[in-house]
Amino acid sequence: MRHHAPRGPWGVLIALTVMGAWLGHLLWLLGWAELTLASPLAWFHMALQAYLCTGLFITGHDAMHGTVSRHRGLNEAVGTLACFLFAGLSYKRLVVNHRAHHLNPTGPDDPDFSTRTQVFLPWFTTFMVRYMTWPQFLTMALKFNVLMWLGVEQWRIWAFWVAPAVAGTFQLFYFGTYLPHRRPDTPDMAPHHARSLPRNHVWAMLSCYFFGYHWEHHQSPSTPWWALWRARDARVREPAPLPRADVPL
Repeated sequence: MRHHAPRGPWGVLIALTVMGAWLGHLLWLLGWAELTLASPLAWFHMALQAYLCTGLFITGHDAMHGTVSRHRGLNEAVGTLACFLFAGLSYKRLVVNHRAHHLNPTGPDDPDFSTRTQVFLPWFTTFMVRYMTWPQFLTMALKFNVLMWLGVEQWRIWAFWVAPAVAGTFQLFYFGTYLPHRRPDTPDMAPHHARSLPRNHVWAMLSCYFFGYHWEHHQSPSTPWWALWRARDARVREPAPLPRADVPL
């Protein structure tokens, strides 16, 4: 199973589309949408913004694997911007941690894994403590105050910016870390200690941008998120798992 970043502009175009959708929808919600929290439509847009937040991080994650662009500078620029917009995250720090995750999934040096508990909330708490930093807190606080200074109503900031980012974080952790890597391991998880969702491309896209096809991601990290469904199809057609296709990052 050998999949690699496609040649051509598709990685950049898809990344910019996701980022543009997130930004455009957010600006509309913060400044022009005639919505109240009493309206079911407002909750729909909150859920949609959360989904776009998830896509924002998935874009940054693809950049960590060099699948946004073959031009290193452009790839890193997109990844840095996507991670910063998502939650003031440091792209360089994420690259270091994500490399450690791919080198030894669920091992003692895996920053994404909890060796102490497999219970969702304690594991999620440990995960967040490992990744959150004071510069990130200060950055998010600055963003919040800038939005208020620009005249955005505080309830809109909480409902359409903060809450979707938190929901997106839960979504990414649940479908991208907890479900794929929780123990006990089963034979189909070898050699990556990772499992995949049952093959259902519609659900895989809606749940986490095909990131639930997680064994395939570890088998071929250079396959972009929007091509993981092909990797999943290829694996289902194969009689047995094949050796690892490429290097972690």
